[in-house]
Amino acid sequence: MSSTEYPEVVSAELAADSVEDCPSPSHGASEVPPATRSQAESGLVATAVAACSFKDLGLAPELLRALDELGYKEPTPIQTQAIPHVMRGIDLLGGAQTGTGKTAAFALPMLQRLRAHANTSVSPARHQVRALILAPTRELAAQVEESVREYAKYTNLRATCVFGGVSIDPQIAQLRAGVEIVVATPGRLLDHLQQKTISLAQVEFLVLDEADRMLDMGFMPDIKRILALLPERRQSVLFSATFPDEVKRLSEQLLKTPIRIEVARPNATAETITHTIHRCDEVNKRRLLSHLVRSRALAQVLVFTRTKQSARRLALSLQQEGLSAAEIHSDKTQAERMQALADFKANRIALLVATDIAARGLDIDHLPHVINYELPQSAEDYVHRIGRTGRAGLLGEAISLVSAAEDEMLASIEKLIKRKLPIVEVEGWHPDRHPERSSARAGAAGDSTGHERVGRDRP
Repeated sequence: MSSTEYPEVVSAELAADSVEDCPSPSHGASEVPPATRSQAESGLVATAVAACSFKDLGLAPELLRALDELGYKEPTPIQTQAIPHVMRGIDLLGGAQTGTGKTAAFALPMLQRLRAHANTSVSPARHQVRALILAPTRELAAQVEESVREYAKYTNLRATCVFGGVSIDPQIAQLRAGVEIVVATPGRLLDHLQQKTISLAQVEFLVLDEADRMLDMGFMPDIKRILALLPERRQSVLFSATFPDEVKRLSEQLLKTPIRIEVARPNATAETITHTIHRCDEVNKRRLLSHLVRSRALAQVLVFTRTKQSARRLALSLQQEGLSAAEIHSDKTQAERMQALADFKANRIALLVATDIAARGLDIDHLPHVINYELPQSAEDYVHRIGRTGRAGLLGEAISLVSAAEDEMLASIEKLIKRKLPIVEVEGWHPDRHPERSSARAGAAGDSTGHERVGRDRP
């Protein structure tokens, strides 16, 4: 299942004079207009679709009812672009970051196409697995499954979620009762396949969500094993925030002459995010972080570290200083991680310290601040980290505390996102200076480095 050419790109944010009207609701889920089919089979991208309503996209009344109850008013750019093509059975390669509405972009047309299998029978035989959604982490899998359930509320389609770190027995019971949609992490899905508690023989629809993250986490062998068990005749959708070579190769293996849609340039960061670099010695990072939080009265700050050891130490230090902080990393149980996230969303804690793996899939509305306490080893992870702020057109701030040892990481990030990140010196926290004496040494005349300076509060 390979495409001879990597498909061209269509942006979901094209000029108004280049878009066509919304598709007619009369187009059925399996109906593929000749022009669209020709485009898909030639590896070309589709014409952009004008912003419109969910009704204009041709979604079924039961889906529209659920969306109305959820408060969804208008489709996002990725939804406007993706839904018509996925509804028509075309494979899709989507470039979208967290917060763009990508879950609904594949879940809604998937549910539209699966309506033929909806029924109220209590017999498990009447509820075969028809759709499989793979996600890299249990947090993302749980959030995707929750969204699918909400969208499918009035369809009589069943969904369940299977992931590791919890008992497998309740999952087996749900699978044996019969479900049409399974959201899974690769490892736990293979456990079920080995125990023969799930069959993929009737799968018609496959989604790989956050494919780049799955490859980063070493899931490629698992994914290949799963793909080998799926029917050859199926529709496949792949979403990724970044497009390294590994993702391109996977898409060529997985997708048949796909449409490729992006809401932003690959590896790009949202224009609504303000980037700031604060230079700081490694030993002073924790005090600088505390100073920034207190002096600016920052609340709801997602703080990233590279390791779980760093996350643990930092969260403890912040708590000892009287700041409300919690940590999420792989040593925490699923229940502890979910509780920390719930407290953070409810503003019961101001700072959530997280590792990249633990934070993948976190869905936090209106997150104002992301702080990179340590830069990530992978430049792509910078895009994922800061993609959790500045979502849905809202303003966001990404602050990075950078030591001299991280200069190469910073250069890699700037090369990837194709922009120089502004360096702002916090007065009193210049590298290689003692914070207690730096104000006097800097003097009142200003800075000779040419960098912007931010004043430090004095007692």
